[in-house]
Amino acid sequence: MSFEVVCFDCDSTLSRVEGIDELARRGGLFEEVAALTNAAMNGELALEAVYGHRLDLIKPDKAAIDWLADLYIAEMVEGVAETVKTLLDNGKQIHIISGGLRQAILPLAALLGIAEDHVHAVDVLFDDAGHYVDFARQSPLAVSGGKARVCRRLRMHHASLVMIGDGKTDLEAKQAGAYMIGFGGVVARALVQEQADVFVADSSLTAILPHVL
Repeated sequence: MSFEVVCFDCDSTLSRVEGIDELARRGGLFEEVAALTNAAMNGELALEAVYGHRLDLIKPDKAAIDWLADLYIAEMVEGVAETVKTLLDNGKQIHIISGGLRQAILPLAALLGIAEDHVHAVDVLFDDAGHYVDFARQSPLAVSGGKARVCRRLRMHHASLVMIGDGKTDLEAKQAGAYMIGFGGVVARALVQEQADVFVADSSLTAILPHVL
């Protein structure tokens, strides 16, 4: 199959880390926060039940976000740069659709050649001193069903769209008529294996290329 638009999740898909969990680890809150993340990604809790709670616990300041941006790049999944370059060379429009923190994802996107306005994620709000104030609570990506909403918007302008990711929120893209490829190279979730249109267990992201070109 061939798709006009190729959308990637970020955490555990483009990068090996779960960003909010890593911010929690940095602040000594890893076990508490990671349990909430996992429950949401496995479909046991609604995303909105954990999203604000996790950030209220961590309160990531601007320095923490910059640290996470570097970590995303350092922990890039095998084959990401090659995969994105191949897709761009084939005229595909690439988007990142993530429930992660947008300012931390933008440097990774820039490195890969993905346009800033093609990065859909949740903005963090800081005060003038760089301290955490809040997150963009109106963002569709901080609640369940948000990835479907973003995919619906994109599909208004494009006939065919594929979403690649590891979690329950990525499966939501199917509600918007998107094709969904489950990527298990970092975390293989039973729910995604069962419900994705295709599931790729390879550790390299290049394994998705035959399914999208």
